[in-house]
Amino acid sequence: MFWAILGLAASLRFAFLGIKPPHFDEGINGWFVDQMVKDGFYRYDPTNYHGPLHFYILFLSQSLFGRNLYALRLPVVLASIASVWLALEYDRLIPRAVARLAALAMAVSPGLIFYGRYSIHEVWLLLFSMMFIFGLLGLWREGTVSYLWFTGIGMTGMILTKETYIIHVGCTLIALPMAYISTRLIPAENAQPVLQKWNAIDLTVVCLTGIGAIVFLYSGTFFHWNGVKDLFRTFHAWFETGSSGHGHEKPWYYWLELVARYEWPVCAGLILCAFSFLFETFALRFLAILGVGTFAAYSIIHYKTPWCIISIIWPLFFIFGAFLVVLPRNRFVVSTIVASILLLVSLGYAISLNYFRCTSFIEANWDSNRSFTTNLAGFFRAEPYVYVQTYNDIYKLTTPLLDLAHRDPRFYHLVGHILRPSPYPLPWILGDFPRVGYYEHDSNPPDLDGDFLLVEESKIPEVEKKLRASYYTEPLTVRPYQDTSKLYLRASVFRQYFPGRLPDFTGGGKD
Repeated sequence: MFWAILGLAASLRFAFLGIKPPHFDEGINGWFVDQMVKDGFYRYDPTNYHGPLHFYILFLSQSLFGRNLYALRLPVVLASIASVWLALEYDRLIPRAVARLAALAMAVSPGLIFYGRYSIHEVWLLLFSMMFIFGLLGLWREGTVSYLWFTGIGMTGMILTKETYIIHVGCTLIALPMAYISTRLIPAENAQPVLQKWNAIDLTVVCLTGIGAIVFLYSGTFFHWNGVKDLFRTFHAWFETGSSGHGHEKPWYYWLELVARYEWPVCAGLILCAFSFLFETFALRFLAILGVGTFAAYSIIHYKTPWCIISIIWPLFFIFGAFLVVLPRNRFVVSTIVASILLLVSLGYAISLNYFRCTSFIEANWDSNRSFTTNLAGFFRAEPYVYVQTYNDIYKLTTPLLDLAHRDPRFYHLVGHILRPSPYPLPWILGDFPRVGYYEHDSNPPDLDGDFLLVEESKIPEVEKKLRASYYTEPLTVRPYQDTSKLYLRASVFRQYFPGRLPDFTGGGKD
């Protein structure tokens, strides 16, 4: 069962890994790695709200496997699979059946699969927060040095990943005494912390290792010492963003909408948290309190992006797993059937989302003028996890361009002009093309003719007046909420990709 669950998790995360274009954030992260190659280190920026660890891991992956989409996504896929493995290892602290059911729910979770295939920081926050809690509960129950290391590595990893680690640490500090107090009211197993088996030397080694890693990476491997100070300055910028939203503000019930749409086992876990006093294991009570507390804390923050869901809901998978131990044994068949239905629904959503609708931008848009059944159908037809995802439209440019360059490296020196704001992920995808320029607002290249152009709608008349060559043209939308740009491909270069078709636009001169 252990290897079957892990194999299922790996299969769902590796299958068709390149099926969707790089997301805007993936393009940004890849661009940061490109800057590391130029500068020799990562220059931490406190307004970027992300730690350096992910970038160094991506740097290593791209150095080993090349500058491609699979190398960009491989590390987070492995981290997502490791999270499922760690959930299975929780059977040291909670009943084995509970841990395995939780791991199975994580393996088929639409969100954990979808964002476990994105090269973003949240997957690392998921893994390290699970590691941190695993270590704390292990210290409470067994008190060995190995759990001390889990706690230390988990805490270090969270700090190196994202500033929101402060939420998880704060919720943990509140949940731990609350869980202990609950055991004084209603007894539970392992309610008392055991005598610790590590000493001051062990603690010093763990702390120095963590501090050393934090200083080493935040200082840009000792080339950017301001990064260490900026580790603390980031909270001012983050608090301001979290309170205002900066275009990503959502209502407090946003996370409830997401779990109702996709994560049915989590919905069951949230409901079961109300009956956490029935859990006879201290660890499960703690996870229930932690899950509700973290969910509530993230709900208060105005700034909400859907990928944060994976680092919020993971404790609730264990509470879903506790479904088996809450109901009486004579209801085992009923509880198994209900759990199986929820898991099958989750798997169905995961397959639909990740392999058929992974670039489908569909909003629910609940409308009080429509009937309840119509709104409900629209709610389940929507894909809110697909958030500012790059459209397949960019393949109109990248497929022929990369095909030419792969067949003949001389085509890497084609001249390209991207005349539109916020063009990511194109700067990363086309990072090997040194003669591509990016122009925003009123800036333009001195000579507008190029081998390819991508022009925002408002600039098209101005640009076409100055073009001299002949081009094939296509409408191209990079991602939602952007205007449709116009793609120009020079006819003399890209003619083979448009057999039998005449150029759509010819400028004032001859090509």
